[in-house]
Amino acid sequence: MSPLSYQSAAFFGAFLLTIISSLGFLPGVVVAKQGAITRHYTFNVRLQNVTRLCHTKSLVTVNGKFPGPTIFAREDDRVVVKVVNRVQYNVTIHWHGVRQLQSQWADGPAYITQCPIQTGQSYVYNFTIVGQRGTLWWHAHISWLRATLYGPIIILPKKNVPYPFVKPYKELPIIFGEWWNNDTEAVISQALQTGGGPNVSDAYTINGLPGPLYNCSQNETFKLKVKQGQTYLLRLINSALNDELFFSIANHSVTIVEADALYVKPFMTNILLIGPGQTTNVLLKTKHHHPNAQFLMAARPYFTGQGTFDNTTTAGILEYVSSSSSSSSNSSKRPVLIRPTLPAINDTAYVANFSAKFRSLANAQFPANVPQTVDKNFFFTVGLGSNPCPKNQTCQGPNGTKFSASINNISFALPNTAILQSYFSKKSNRVYTTDFPSTPLIPFNYTGTPPNNTMVMNGTKLVVLPFNTSVEIVLQDTSIVGAESHPLHIHGFNFFVVGQGFGNFNPKKDPANYNLVDPVERNTVGVPSGGWVAIRFFADNPGVWFMHCHFEVHLSWGLKMAWVVLDGKLPTQKLPPPPLDLPKC
Repeated sequence: MSPLSYQSAAFFGAFLLTIISSLGFLPGVVVAKQGAITRHYTFNVRLQNVTRLCHTKSLVTVNGKFPGPTIFAREDDRVVVKVVNRVQYNVTIHWHGVRQLQSQWADGPAYITQCPIQTGQSYVYNFTIVGQRGTLWWHAHISWLRATLYGPIIILPKKNVPYPFVKPYKELPIIFGEWWNNDTEAVISQALQTGGGPNVSDAYTINGLPGPLYNCSQNETFKLKVKQGQTYLLRLINSALNDELFFSIANHSVTIVEADALYVKPFMTNILLIGPGQTTNVLLKTKHHHPNAQFLMAARPYFTGQGTFDNTTTAGILEYVSSSSSSSSNSSKRPVLIRPTLPAINDTAYVANFSAKFRSLANAQFPANVPQTVDKNFFFTVGLGSNPCPKNQTCQGPNGTKFSASINNISFALPNTAILQSYFSKKSNRVYTTDFPSTPLIPFNYTGTPPNNTMVMNGTKLVVLPFNTSVEIVLQDTSIVGAESHPLHIHGFNFFVVGQGFGNFNPKKDPANYNLVDPVERNTVGVPSGGWVAIRFFADNPGVWFMHCHFEVHLSWGLKMAWVVLDGKLPTQKLPPPPLDLPKC
């Protein structure tokens, strides 16, 4: 799909949804007695030939689209998505950031809340959007299939409820992703076999298009055509597998108004950082005059690790549309192309200053219900490590080992059946244990000289929490195989980022500087490179919930864990039984 048609489809889809739903009907939509709307979608996972960088390959797609289709809903709507698997791979879909209250069976991570949908099979994801509005996204949650299986979730406010900011002239999603000439399933399979780092992508993309800074991509450029003196709402989503991204629009500032489908105190910036898994809504106010210029919209990685990475830049073009009454003597001149200036690849100071600007609205309409006291404290080290190389094999990890990743030195091993179903049926024996350590088993200088022993332990260990427990987690980066940032995502919960800093967390001094008034509320947070971040939340969502690094390579290496939240006393606080069509392993 061309840049213009993708943009037009997004605008027209949102417009059509608003008009038709306001009339009270929509094809495949049922209006309940209370006025709630159920929106039905069908996702056919199938192969589609796509060409980028003059390279044609067969992609795993939803309905033949790359990126995939947009899910539109309003707050309180029920969403029903039938996923039909027509490819050779097992598939699951995760609705990233959706709380999944009373719908844990619809969360989607393979072998955590469900067994995968096998070839020729289908599964219906059924969930309600409760107390959320803004931008989220969906993606595959098995192996590396989310390289091409992803798309936006746009949640509009309830009818007649305005945004807490100026009404935009138009809205559209901007999705950052990647293009790989090679098969990503083969890339991660080879990396896990050899124990080394995986090959990197060939290009970054904006709405599936690499842009003019890559060879053979002049005609594969996203173009945002705007009118002068208008306000546009850009719904930014980072779906890249392994990279946090800087983004900037040349000669333009934006106002950040939302993060992870939660309104924030607005602030202006010329450059923003968005981690994989994160979403950020921004208001773009266009110039009042018609400039004789085109403006590059550029994104490139923020990288602090030790290995190789895709050190390229994707770009789209913002251009002003002339009106019939605004012709000028300069209109015949070729417009100049203006480029933005982005921070250095490893500019951790900029990232820290930028992240610290996010604050919750914390007002009567959108309160910040931060846990003021804590029932359960956890101190989790996150980072890389190694596993021994099998006998008679040459490995390409550190000192001839295999790369691994861990939380508190536990590298999580996925079972061969779904943990949620094992928990519900009380058949956890030999599937998982509930002895995940709440602190590191062997303390060390986490951001100083690394220990000589870099080996990790492997296991399927969980943490069990009583319903509505107030939780604090301090996530501490480590320098065992080099310090680096880690975007951590928790399924089933939003959390408040109450503190962050560099070096080793000091439990006696650092909590005194926590923000317990208006901390930002998120579902994905970056653990600073060589530093720590503290988060708090209430465990008010019973079930089994995944927590993991959203760098797909770290997830594959085991930087993940799971929580069991027990049932509460009320029926609405209990885990419902599984649906009849739940896939079997």
